[in-house]
Amino acid sequence: MTALDPTTPGPVTPESVTPNPAAPESAELAERLRTALQHLLPALRGARSEHGDLTPSRQAALGALATHGSMRISTLATRLGIALPTTSRMVELLDAADWIERTPDPEDRRASLIALTDTGRELLGAVRREAATRLATRIEKLSPEERQTLSAALPALESLAADGSAAAADPERR
Repeated sequence: MTALDPTTPGPVTPESVTPNPAAPESAELAERLRTALQHLLPALRGARSEHGDLTPSRQAALGALATHGSMRISTLATRLGIALPTTSRMVELLDAADWIERTPDPEDRRASLIALTDTGRELLGAVRREAATRLATRIEKLSPEERQTLSAALPALESLAADGSAAAADPERR
């Protein structure tokens, strides 16, 4: 099935997409954006050895805690879209590295809340600054017209990102 024709089996490729007057280029845009983001990810992630055991999934967990504040492990698992046992193991590692802390949940003393420590917040800030610097270096190589186009596209990209965050936070939107 394609994104534009749910009755057609197979993967969505630019060749398999039947034009839709409402969104004639959505599938092509999606494929080009996916490819571009896939090639940008290594620059955004940097070298893992720079920050010890901070993997992309652990960085995503720290980012979720920075954005949404303290939460239960089950809520973090839902936000990240990963299994609860996997999230629990990751939280153990984040706690051992002193990047997060656990406190009793005031609503249920049997449960705990996890939150960033100052160390975790500083690490996340440093990683984000380093990624922004690496990306800025690439952006500086673009022509002024390409930088203007990129700037004009940011509201749409931010809207796409916000929609994805809302879907991860709300299981009914999946």
